[in-house]
Amino acid sequence: MQTTRPITLTERVIQQLRAEIADGVYPVGARLPTGKQLAERYGVSTAVIREVTEHLRSQGMIESRQGLGSTVRARVSDAGFRLSGQAGADAADLAAIYELRLDLESAAAAMAARRRTDDDLQRMADLLGTLAAQLHDIDRGAESDTQFHVAVAAATHNKYYQDLLQYLNLQLHHAVRTARGNSQRQPGLPEQVHGEHVAIFEAIRAADPEAARLAAAAHLRNAAARLGLPLRAAA
Repeated sequence: MQTTRPITLTERVIQQLRAEIADGVYPVGARLPTGKQLAERYGVSTAVIREVTEHLRSQGMIESRQGLGSTVRARVSDAGFRLSGQAGADAADLAAIYELRLDLESAAAAMAARRRTDDDLQRMADLLGTLAAQLHDIDRGAESDTQFHVAVAAATHNKYYQDLLQYLNLQLHHAVRTARGNSQRQPGLPEQVHGEHVAIFEAIRAADPEAARLAAAAHLRNAAARLGLPLRAAA
């Protein structure tokens, strides 16, 4: 019998904000409240709001511009690529998504190593600092973990890599949380996971594309293993 997993804070706020946009509370062309205002409105952290707005941006419902905030561009999401609604419950589906994520994110890490800016590195370093302080906090750690991967995608400065990888990572927030929860049960494993993130960052900071590619691939294979997902060996 298939069990129903609990809805995450991020998913709850996504549903609420999507509904308000669809109902015209925030009409097309309107600017959304600031992240801080939305966090207060929904009673969540600003990290959750960042995930929510990135998700809605990847769905084509809002657009964000540095210093200008987010503006509603559509009342419903764009038709197009979507993850299976059962991905969170079906191991084979989730394994297939992790295979896709492995190839995309390892290539993105290599690209980020070539193109990253000082601002990109600072963003990743800040998130690593936050992650280090949240090693044993499953919920907050999962949020920062997801945002770290989004930051690597942003450092490619390729809109399409960025949008797709943001979408994949935000959709897989529950899987990230589950993996981090599994890590908590094994002494030393949270520190190992953090070390994997640091290795990706160090390779990107060193402008070493091949090291970044290998570090990202190793981390994702380990993440899949922590979820018990049967990834097939590369041909």
